[in-house]
Amino acid sequence: MIDKQTVLSLTNGGLNVFRHYFGNGISTRRKFRNPFYEDTHPSCSLYFDSQRGIYKYKDFGNKDYSGDCFDLVATLHNLSCRNTENFIEILRIIDRELNLGIEDASPTTSPRILPKPPAPPPKPQEPLPYKYQRQPFPAEELAHWKQYGIDAETLNRYGVVSLAEYCGISNSGHTFTLRSSPSEPMFGYVRQSGIKIYRPKSQSRFLFGGNFNGYYCFGLEQLPVAGNTLIITGGEKDVLSLAAHGFPAICFGSETARIPHKQIEELTQRFRNIVLLYDMDATGKKHALALQQELRAYNVGRLELPLPGTKQEKDISDYFRLGHTATEFRKLMPRPKVQQYIQHKSGKTIKY
Repeated sequence: MIDKQTVLSLTNGGLNVFRHYFGNGISTRRKFRNPFYEDTHPSCSLYFDSQRGIYKYKDFGNKDYSGDCFDLVATLHNLSCRNTENFIEILRIIDRELNLGIEDASPTTSPRILPKPPAPPPKPQEPLPYKYQRQPFPAEELAHWKQYGIDAETLNRYGVVSLAEYCGISNSGHTFTLRSSPSEPMFGYVRQSGIKIYRPKSQSRFLFGGNFNGYYCFGLEQLPVAGNTLIITGGEKDVLSLAAHGFPAICFGSETARIPHKQIEELTQRFRNIVLLYDMDATGKKHALALQQELRAYNVGRLELPLPGTKQEKDISDYFRLGHTATEFRKLMPRPKVQQYIQHKSGKTIKY
């Protein structure tokens, strides 16, 4: 049975969880950069809460990143520690990603357990109210997307809008309003259940409005019925860039998001090859390798780009921005599995 205290005891009070996501080099002695947004100056601080006996962190540049190790995983996977089902999933993510083996372990004895009446199902978490005001894409915003080869037709097909204003309520209950400006444009990935806000030039680049309790898959509705190769990438911008260059692609919100195996199984019935294409930095490579291993039963491949992994040269959008073409990228792709046949002298058709 997985529980909070077991996870803490196996991760040194949560320290190992922080090092898993932020790198082994972090310590309580100095601040470090948050790798999950454009953190130009070290703004994260790790400290030991002696009263609770656990490690915590605080990002002074982005208040969304703070708390214990469970709060960190909740933020990265768009979950809530206050929701019972969400918290169990958070524990399972830590158990799985750090290979703690809690749920894999079997008890040595079988204690007698008295039957309990079934608990009532948890109430679904109500999404916080929000509203937004759209605007036509200004020329400078279209130019921003165009550098990656993404045109207005692709933006429209994938439900990407330019936002003049966004109003919402934080988890602490405070209302806030964000406004777009030439120096800080604001876009929305509109879904039926909500909207994901993307501010590429702001310190806090992403936030969600509406209900995203289920898994999030961007680009799924736009996929062809079938094809040779499907690319799973790390973010929405990369999906758009790939689609604009003629490559079917999806993402699950981030490189650390959990991918439902059932969804992968369904996609293998439609595409001959499924290929992971994550960022070329340390985080992207690490999660691509781990995910390829996790999905090995589905023969999921992995592709690395000839990029150095710096902030400006790490993903497929950067690849196209730097002048590489769809033809060049296609040469990097693994060849689709094509079933071939020969005619045996006996008259039988043999597959090889």
